[in-house]
Amino acid sequence: MQGLTKGFITAFTLIGFGLVFGCATANAKSVSVTLPPLPEPVTNNAVARVTVDGQVYLLSFMGLGPDKDWRAVHNKTFALKVGETEWQQKSPVPSSLALSGRLASVAVGIDEHAYVFGGYTVAEDHVEISSPDNVRYSVRSDLYTTLAPTPVPVDDAVALVYRNRFVYLISGWHNDGNVNLVQIYDIDKDAWQQASPFPGAPVFGHAGGLVGNRLVVCDGVKVIYHPKKRRSFASEPACYQGVIDHTDHTKINWTTLQHPTQKARYRMASTGVNSANVVAFMGGSTTPYNYNGIGYNGQPAAPTNTLWVWDIANQHWRVKSTQQASMDHRGLVPLGDHLLILGGMFEQQRVVDSVTVLSTKEFQ
Repeated sequence: MQGLTKGFITAFTLIGFGLVFGCATANAKSVSVTLPPLPEPVTNNAVARVTVDGQVYLLSFMGLGPDKDWRAVHNKTFALKVGETEWQQKSPVPSSLALSGRLASVAVGIDEHAYVFGGYTVAEDHVEISSPDNVRYSVRSDLYTTLAPTPVPVDDAVALVYRNRFVYLISGWHNDGNVNLVQIYDIDKDAWQQASPFPGAPVFGHAGGLVGNRLVVCDGVKVIYHPKKRRSFASEPACYQGVIDHTDHTKINWTTLQHPTQKARYRMASTGVNSANVVAFMGGSTTPYNYNGIGYNGQPAAPTNTLWVWDIANQHWRVKSTQQASMDHRGLVPLGDHLLILGGMFEQQRVVDSVTVLSTKEFQ
């Protein structure tokens, strides 16, 4: 991710869809719901859902526009009041760094607030800096509140919420390399703690979800160091399950899980689905790539249409497929009986403004 010269390609523009894609398994009917497209194409954006006075809002923070160069990295915020026909552009995300736009941030929704963590900036000379900035966003007032900085700023991390209070930032990239840290933000105290470290190879671009006190984290990209040449990046096909101690939220009992396909994905969309007692992983690419969609091997990355579902009760995987292949995601947003991907990249690294929808009934 960071530390390599980026390659650039011409972007393809995708016209917005008024009717979202319906995704289905091979043996199930397509399901679609009507939601408006985002105001403009965006990928690698932090996403969240919040509820204010019983009204649900979808949120997209920062990300990369269709030109896919350093100028296309922005700090825009978009909000959709579910039921309305258009997204609204809100106040941009503030930054303490010289560059305001960020990629690979993560966001979570807790009650009526969204919490946005980390990410990295991209300069014209390709220098990338992991941001220490974290904010709480109120869609009600359209205001940001600065939060305590992350002890070790990370980007391309996984963010999971426990007991509607603790946000776990798992592994990720910090300026010069990956970290194995699990950093916990306490929204009540505006303070950080360290949890049991991530047991696998430190990675970036991994994905995960949490149901109850069980979390599952899969894949991503690790760093390979060589004796007489520059470091390289490699996919890491590995899944881990963690059980958070009921009496001490900083203790995580980690175990390995059998990988669903033995082939890693990069930047999947994922979330825990409480109603189905599963963790779902959707899309991603089998090729690790720079932020413009070109692989570290110089080849264009392609999206996948895979759907992995980890059944927590029965402790086994279900591997299925969806109609639309996609990649470059920072989260999978639950909405009723559906899961939503906001933006992302489709085939030929096209940055899109669409909202991709999967029915949770497809894997119950």
